[in-house]
Amino acid sequence: MVPEFTAVISSLDGAHRIGRALDALAAQTLGSRIEVIVVDDGSADDTAEIAQARGVKVIRHERNQGVSAARNTGMRAATAPVVAFLDDDCAPPPHWAEALLGGYEDGVTGVGGPVVPTRGRGYLGRFVERNNRHQPQELALTVSAALPYRFYLYLRRQWTVPETPERQDVHALTGSNMSFRVAAMLEVGGFDPRFRFGAEEEDLTRRLRGLGNGRMVSVRDACMPYTYEPSARDLLRRSVRYGRGNALHYCKWPEVRPTLFPWPFLVGLLLSAGTLNIGLALAGLLLPLVLYPGGVRGAKTLRSPEALLDPYVRLAQEACENFGFLQGAWRYRAYFAASGA
Repeated sequence: MVPEFTAVISSLDGAHRIGRALDALAAQTLGSRIEVIVVDDGSADDTAEIAQARGVKVIRHERNQGVSAARNTGMRAATAPVVAFLDDDCAPPPHWAEALLGGYEDGVTGVGGPVVPTRGRGYLGRFVERNNRHQPQELALTVSAALPYRFYLYLRRQWTVPETPERQDVHALTGSNMSFRVAAMLEVGGFDPRFRFGAEEEDLTRRLRGLGNGRMVSVRDACMPYTYEPSARDLLRRSVRYGRGNALHYCKWPEVRPTLFPWPFLVGLLLSAGTLNIGLALAGLLLPLVLYPGGVRGAKTLRSPEALLDPYVRLAQEACENFGFLQGAWRYRAYFAASGA
């Protein structure tokens, strides 16, 4: 039987995680209509052996090439007309693949769904659950690239609780829960392998839209639970890497505006001035509670006093993304000019 749906897991040293993801894919309601491919992206552990023991197709990179290259390898090996991508720490519910397939209609090239963090045991695991940043990007981002409009959207996200409609068009899907028509991906050359971490989904969407194939849809029923219990070092290191990915995206696409977050600069300025004025120092210490109101909201509605720490963690995340962006913008400043692409 020719599969209708291919699920691709790209994994690096995921031996202790991937079994749960493969069990979840084996339980999909599509049954034999789903094909599973694991791309072992240069792991130093038994990721490939564990996947092979479960009878799925395994392709191994001898050296790590990054998530975009790994996804391309899986996409090109797919035999189904639709290919989906998920991470090795995800465990999709049984109806996930069927819900993604059901989202396709004429004119739709990509279908994804929300990513739902599961409750962690420590503070940072619970922080990730309360501050989920891995969601499809809102369609409003296509309205204008002007910085004042982007700043308005940023403020709106801080002060409103987003709704999740049953089905909605979006700007771009999120990497751990997205699917595309294989023919459309092949037409644009798949993911750009220069994006090793972060912004690869938006880059792909821009190229699909350039060929008139860029309508993306998010389906609520295709939700993706995932477990992520980071250390502080891992959380902030990821933020730096996301910033670098955004910088690469900015350098590649002239119409894209810089992805820099304003509040770390403002709070840093107040704290610096606070060496001369205690009032400014206190303002700098308390201002994050106002700038990131989700912390106060979480402490009140969830009856979780620890949520009052969330604004300070978010401030640190955004500061690290700013650092990664500035670092990447310097590193890639002549990258695309030299390559001509």
